[in-house]
Amino acid sequence: MILPVIMAGGTGSRLWPLSRELYPKQFLTVMGEQSMLQQTVARLVDIEHTAPVLICNEEHRFIAAEQMRLGGFEHGGIILEPVGRNTAPAIALAALQAVNNATDGEEPILLVLAADHIIKNASAFQESVQNALPFAQSGQLVTFGIVPTAPETGYGYIKSGTQNGNAFSVSEFVEKPNLVTAEGYLADGGYYWNSGMFLFKASRYLEELGKFAPKMLEVCKRAIAVPSKDQEFVRVDKAIFETCPNDSVDYAVMEKSDDVVVVPMDAGWSDVGSFSALWDVSAKDENQNAIKGDVITVDSTNNYIHAESKLVSTVGVDNLVIIETKDAILVAHKDKVQDVKSIVNQLNASKRTEAKLHREVYRPWGKYDSIDTGKRDQVKRITVKPGEKLSIQKHHHRSEHWIVVSGTASVLNGDKTILVTENESTYIPLGTIHALENPGKIPLEMIEIQTGSYLGEDDIVRFEDRYGRV
Repeated sequence: MILPVIMAGGTGSRLWPLSRELYPKQFLTVMGEQSMLQQTVARLVDIEHTAPVLICNEEHRFIAAEQMRLGGFEHGGIILEPVGRNTAPAIALAALQAVNNATDGEEPILLVLAADHIIKNASAFQESVQNALPFAQSGQLVTFGIVPTAPETGYGYIKSGTQNGNAFSVSEFVEKPNLVTAEGYLADGGYYWNSGMFLFKASRYLEELGKFAPKMLEVCKRAIAVPSKDQEFVRVDKAIFETCPNDSVDYAVMEKSDDVVVVPMDAGWSDVGSFSALWDVSAKDENQNAIKGDVITVDSTNNYIHAESKLVSTVGVDNLVIIETKDAILVAHKDKVQDVKSIVNQLNASKRTEAKLHREVYRPWGKYDSIDTGKRDQVKRITVKPGEKLSIQKHHHRSEHWIVVSGTASVLNGDKTILVTENESTYIPLGTIHALENPGKIPLEMIEIQTGSYLGEDDIVRFEDRYGRV
């Protein structure tokens, strides 16, 4: 049985301002009605498999769990990386857990996928997985090679060797080439884009990892030896995992092993590594503009335009990326979108929140949108899901006014608990212990007005939290 392992880490820099550090691109809905994470799970539908295991950063855990729930997908646990150590250790954690959880005689076969890829042809993807399965069952490590459609310089390549049925031996893994070299690869026909997707027995991966990166395997074994479970999350030992070497699965295992084969895949794949790549795979109008949101164009061609909250209009522009979000606007030439990371670097250097968060921030209990901010005041629109509760807390520097727009709020205010309904309000004085809960069946919508000398999110003293936050 195939066990999908979906890697859902990331820093959110390449598609800024759509993606942020705390909301990277795998959680974005850029094509269709599902996020890229949800699409990754959905395309497994015709492959016989067990519930997928997700691997993500600690800070992304509630978003990942919520997107799985909203998509109607079951999962076999969400492994939380306390720190990023690249793909080889992440896969090792999943492989170790799979082997530990396997029943007698069971040989888990891991289908390793990235949560932030777009694949237009799901049936072609599924066919490639089925083509690869016999090789994985025989103990070989399968990497999927994308049939190239252009001399792409942003991808690594795999040079194929001798053919054996639906697979080829791997002659060489090649780093990202220059344009002339990439054109030569395309003309040769024996090269594939390196997709970063794999299929292999968990035990075989661990064997090869132990051969070529023994310290990494030893650290991962100790880090997950006694995992702690918090609801649907699996936590590994942070202090131990921090000592793990930082390496990709290609460098640690695939480039060194003699037991690797490549199975071709021609499925409309993209790793969406930039806005120009997103333009490539998006539907376009008669002027080759890819448009999402409220957009009006006049005499404009070859643009990628995304409007989130406002009307965006263009006149006489060509080959641009224009991204509008509630708190940031990006205008870039399509040929320069790889430099978006430098904007994020400047934001981080200036300690600006736009690199880390959107104006609208998701929490395990719901979300809040910072509508307006002054020197001593801030207004938020808060949505609390039915049955959910914010932590019991207090603030040292601010007081809060809560106005219910729809639904019903159960409010702990000091030593009293009261119900606040539509068009009613309550006041939380500075330093007062309080909590907010939605006891109803519909979302609770309310406006929060904060006033005080300091309005940062770190002015929270939590006394009790059902989501394990401190």
